[in-house]
Amino acid sequence: MSILIDEKTRLLVQGITGGEGSFHTQRCIEYGTKVVAGVTPGKGGSEILGVPVFNTAEIAVKETRANASMIFVPPAFAADATLEAADAGIPLVVCITEGIPVLDMVMVHSYLRNKSTRLIGPNCPGIISPGKCKVGLMVGDIHLQGNVGVVSRSGTLTYEVVAQLTSFGIGQSTCVGIGGDPLPGSTFVDILKLFQEDKDTKAVVLIGEIGGTTEQEAAQFIKEKMTKPVVAFVAGATAPADKRMGHAGAIISGSSSRAKDKIAALANAGAIIAPSPAEIGLTMKKALEK
Repeated sequence: MSILIDEKTRLLVQGITGGEGSFHTQRCIEYGTKVVAGVTPGKGGSEILGVPVFNTAEIAVKETRANASMIFVPPAFAADATLEAADAGIPLVVCITEGIPVLDMVMVHSYLRNKSTRLIGPNCPGIISPGKCKVGLMVGDIHLQGNVGVVSRSGTLTYEVVAQLTSFGIGQSTCVGIGGDPLPGSTFVDILKLFQEDKDTKAVVLIGEIGGTTEQEAAQFIKEKMTKPVVAFVAGATAPADKRMGHAGAIISGSSSRAKDKIAALANAGAIIAPSPAEIGLTMKKALEK
């Protein structure tokens, strides 16, 4: 099985007529994703890549029964696009957009509390269930269908880990990039819960980084709820304090946001710590062989 997306996913792309939106929509279609609609205000009635374009998400959902959205909308408008998708009743929204103001995301979080919509992102590479569906930026060729889940704050490290797993013949059930912003729509704990409930996911790779306390929260969940092995790696061990390292959320603003504190929490919770990014795949291989 897989989590979040599969062969039944019917994808709507908000911002489909933009350069990035059309490029990655094409890649999703080539992978086999059922892209059923696009949304660009003012371009309703047109078509791109064989996909009908609508003025609003509400109309698109009514016409196509879309059940997931991928957002490629500029930062100033991405929060509104997320709310529009939620109002249209779309259960899964994957926001790729980077640079959304934090205050906008505070508003989005507050609004979604009363909705059934699950948000992945923003500032994320998306989700892929190998061999079934791709919603995001990931290169499909490096993935292999299998039973190891991957959840990560880092898109680039996700690709590296997946390539390692595949090289060892270890397939993936679903890979989820939760994004590197301070206020992600879904946290490690949210995704770990889904992997724990998925009977075909046998183990999980968790990739964290400096900033915030989501890794400590994940550690608590692993300790109390996870029955499956978790291999973890936390990036940023040599990062200086008070300096943002790439992602908006990757900044050490207190002792708990340091890599060593996160690693200690995960190790104490029973996670298997990979000693370096180059050894994450090998660490999982050894964990599965036990």
